[in-house]
Parts: sequence; C-alpha cells; structure tokens
Amino acid sequence: MKVVLFDDESWGTLRPLTFTRPIAELRVGILTIREKWERNLGLSVSYLTRDYLREKYPMIVEDDNLLINATLCPSRELLDAILALQPGEILQQDGLVLAFRAGESEVQKFDQEKVLQGERVDFSGYMNRVVYPYHVFALNDVELKADFELITAGRKSALLPEYVRVYGNYPVFVEEGAIVRDAIINTEEGPVYIGREAEVMEGVLIRGPLALCDHAVLKMGTKVYGATTIGPYCKCGGEVNNVVMMAYSNKAHDGFLGNAVIGQWCNLGAATNNSNLKNTYVEVKLWDYETRHFRKTGLQFCGLIMGDHSKTGIGVILNTGTVIGVGSNIFGADFPRNFIPSFSWGGASGFVEHKLSQFFSTADAVMKRRNCVMDDVEKRIYEHIYADENR
Repeated sequence: MKVVLFDDESWGTLRPLTFTRPIAELRVGILTIREKWERNLGLSVSYLTRDYLREKYPMIVEDDNLLINATLCPSRELLDAILALQPGEILQQDGLVLAFRAGESEVQKFDQEKVLQGERVDFSGYMNRVVYPYHVFALNDVELKADFELITAGRKSALLPEYVRVYGNYPVFVEEGAIVRDAIINTEEGPVYIGREAEVMEGVLIRGPLALCDHAVLKMGTKVYGATTIGPYCKCGGEVNNVVMMAYSNKAHDGFLGNAVIGQWCNLGAATNNSNLKNTYVEVKLWDYETRHFRKTGLQFCGLIMGDHSKTGIGVILNTGTVIGVGSNIFGADFPRNFIPSFSWGGASGFVEHKLSQFFSTADAVMKRRNCVMDDVEKRIYEHIYADENR
C-alpha cells in the first residue's frame, strides 16, 4: 500500500509558506508533517499537490493507496481510524475528508472540488490541523512535545557538559555530535531537543520547549523562549519567542522575533525587529491570499510570516501581523506595510519589482555558501510563482 499526503484547499490559505512546497513539507514541532507520518506509519509517503510543484514533489501510487489530508498532524486515535479504513472507505469529520483508501485510477481522477464517492466513516476525535500560517507557531508547543516523545523513545541522550545548568521537570535530549557550551536551560514548560551536529554557543539562555534541529546554531548570548523550533542549518541570535524557522535561514544578530514563521533561505539583517502585539492589545489580522483581504486570526500575539528566499536589511522594523511573500528584499527605516507581495524590493518609502534574474543571482550566491545549488526544477517553481504573482 502506498501512502499519499494530499493538499486540500488549505494550500491556498497557507501561502506564502506553501508557494514553494506542499503542505506536508511544513515544519511544525521538530519534524515536518511528512516526517511525522513516515515515522508513525513506518512507510515512505509521497504528495498530491499543485501541478507546478509535482516535478519536485511527485506522487507515487499503486493498486492500493491510502490518501491522508496533509493538514493533519498524526495522533494515536487518528492513526488507528485511518489504518482501519477498507478499500473505498472515506474518513471524514463534519464534511471534511480526512483520509480515503482507493485504487490507482480513483486517485488519478481525484478532484478536491468534486464529492468523493464511497462509504463514509465518521471520526469524532480531536485533531491538530495546519490551515493558516499562524497555526505553525500556535501548534508548535503541542507538536514539539509529541515529536520529542516520538524521536527519543527508548533512546539515550548524549551527555551534557557539567558546566551547563539545567533545571525543570521535562528532559533534555542531545544527539551525537552536538556541541553545547555554558548555557542555562529551563525545562519547566517543555523539553529541549538538540539535534545532530547542532551547536549552542556560550551564554545562551533557553526556556523550553525548544527544538534545535540538525546542524542548527544558537549564537552567543541568544535568548530563546518556547515554543520555538530552529530548523536544520539555521542560525539564530538575539531574542526569539515562539518562532519556527523552517531550514537554512539566518537570524544571526540581535533583534526581537516573536510569534513568527520564517521559510527557507531567509535572512534577517542585524537589529531587525518585529512587533507581535498591537499597542491597543486588539486581535491581530493577517493577509489572506485566498480572499485577498486581511482576516482575523483570533490571536493577540502574532508577528511575522515570511516566505522562502526573502530578506531584511539592517535595522528593519516590522509591524504586528506582517506577511512577506517569497523572493522579497526589504530595507530602510520606518515600518513598511504589513503585506509585502512576492518579489518586492524596497521598504516604507515604496516597492519596485524584484527582477527574476536578480533574484536568481542572489539565490545562487546564498545557496553556494551552504554547498547547495538551485537546480532547474527549483528555478521553474520560482518562475511559475513570479509569472502568477505578476499577472
């Protein structure tokens, strides 16, 4: 049986994070949604996503297939219900398709806008779903704790140096090859996970839950409040609170970042700060790519959502609830507007188009520093986004 994680209509509401990836590649907690399902099922999974993403993220099917809604984070109850499905059955909750089991021809014809034919099985349990970008940081506490248990069960942590001070009831788990200098780690509110070849430099202050993923770095004197995830190969400094950095992104210098999601290959310049609370303490609104209007989040604390390969210059200050698309470059003094479309170049005084050739030149330079390249498949994804956003 093949397992496929399918994008529902939430792919649109999760932009700008999903411009460059299927929903299943979003990191919530320690793991991506795909990695959560693969570890829980013991199987590799593939994707059913937007056409322009399929070259990089293909779907693999056979005669018997289990399709699971990619917005779902696995739980024991949900796993049991999905695995109990028989061919032709559809798991649902209040009309939402959670999973279905079907043959290859049915999968190939699957259309989100058409009603699936098959016997309906109701699921009444609780679910964690990632539907809007702010769900990534809002769910990070519970998902980080769940991932921690999944990853560390039955395993023994590497030893911390004796000069590292740890207190609290939750555990600290250190993977082999990680380096931890003289940090102070508070686990009263959640566990701390330090991945392979990760580094915690001198004077770092940590309040869990925290995931410092493989090869990630906390710079000297960093102050981290949970629930925060610093993704693989990211570098982080300054002060962060309830932040998720996907991978290969940098916030290497002082400045505050709170209640935020940062995509891949982003860079926040020195003294970049974001507001995560309005002076009036009212509910924060965020730009919604589907409605093309600002929508209420229900949150009092909500900072920055930044798409892949976007950057800020030195001293940039960002409003509460700022959304930045992919491939943008923001610089200058004063607050820019709180929705910045993809491939924008400028700041509070105004924006011009960030030319695609200029974007590729910068991306190549950035990625070469990490011994990575933007191949032709990746370039075609950005060409599609650029054309679509500049229609």
